Amino acid sequence: MLHGSGLVVIEIEVNGQNRRLDVDDDTPLLWAVREELGLTGSKFGCGIGQCGACTMHLDGVAVRSCLVPAGAAQGRKVTTIEAVAADGHPLVQAWVAEGVPQCGYCQSGQIMSATALLARDPAPSEQSIRQAMSGNLCRCGSYPRILRAIRRVARGEDS
Repeated sequence: MLHGSGLVVIEIEVNGQNRRLDVDDDTPLLWAVREELGLTGSKFGCGIGQCGACTMHLDGVAVRSCLVPAGAAQGRKVTTIEAVAADGHPLVQAWVAEGVPQCGYCQSGQIMSATALLARDPAPSEQSIRQAMSGNLCRCGSYPRILRAIRRVARGEDS
């Protein structure tokens, strides 16, 4: 629905709640969620979809929200790190148990990519994990610990 100001009303489900956003149709989903809804867990990193810091789920699929126009989310389900953390996902617990967090900037995107992987493949091979996570950059080099945390959840180990 268009407003006179050039804005559109976008209706989406964010973390299980129906929400209305008054934004330009081509506003990146990242900015719509951060600025309009105050959900700031997803980070801006590169702005070109290369680092993964902005990763969210759109209908259960990990997407780089800096590249997804908010209008493309019309009528769809968006999940952010806030919902995954609030649910106490085993991956969040494994993340802490393996000592993954350092500076923390990439963590939300890393976790969102990993939870999407585990949702579609609960027992991924090491190669599958590496492939699924290859687009997420970590400035601190926590990759071995990230791999261990994902394998821990895939094996069903307690954290």
